[in-house]
Amino acid sequence: MLKCRAFKRVILSDSSVNARSFRSNSEKLVASGVGGAHFGAFLPVIIEYKRATNENVINQGLYYLDWLMDHKAEFELLVLKRFGQKAADSIEWATPRLLCIAGDFTKYDGHAVQQINRNIELIRYSWFGDQLLLLELVNATTADPLPPVGPGPTPKPGYSKSAIESLAAADQELSDRFEGLKAFLLALGDDVQMKTLKYYFAFKRFKNFVCAEVHPQAGKITLFVQVEPDTVELQKGFTRDVRTIGHYGTGALEVILDSDEDFELAKPLLMKSYQAG
Repeated sequence: MLKCRAFKRVILSDSSVNARSFRSNSEKLVASGVGGAHFGAFLPVIIEYKRATNENVINQGLYYLDWLMDHKAEFELLVLKRFGQKAADSIEWATPRLLCIAGDFTKYDGHAVQQINRNIELIRYSWFGDQLLLLELVNATTADPLPPVGPGPTPKPGYSKSAIESLAAADQELSDRFEGLKAFLLALGDDVQMKTLKYYFAFKRFKNFVCAEVHPQAGKITLFVQVEPDTVELQKGFTRDVRTIGHYGTGALEVILDSDEDFELAKPLLMKSYQAG
């Protein structure tokens, strides 16, 4: 029982997931929450966990995820009460996330999730004594964003382009630089995933380690990385401490890519962020 309680505390204390159980009518979700930080979008998350290998962990998680998508209003009310109006308005329903955590998975589980158009991560846990818990990403899939229901709102004055719109508006040089960045980050490890959010592209392992914004008018790419600004020599126009500055995505260090030379200079910082992620 002690291990089980400790395990729950570790899972629910992840800085990228603010989770809790809640009940509506006859259904009770084991753990649900919103992932995200700073001023970016909040992502609906379902966490389904079992003590050992369990063939039903994926099926149960998908059931709860579908149930959540059918009860958006109740979930938004929960977020409103706990995190406020701004967080409730920022929920990104196009990219819900399912974390399946168990003592192990069968070889069929990995094949099964690859056939499902959902953001699913299979995470295996192992205990070493009573104090050390290892979480290992076994498999992950990235789904296409769900289409919005209805025609959608008309853009208002001051409307900000989405990440996809900004990338589509980029010239060939900027687009090629982004593709090079994408290829570099995805090649850092088999556990790297890319997710397209409303205003930025997120590259993550268990949590985001690079958030990228494309700015076609300025001809630059802005990155936010998980590197402590105090550990690097800041260079004006290239790196900046944004710990006290609001921005989309996560990361304490801002890195500006204005040229291919900047990209080469940024690579050690990107690798350092990957190791921290």
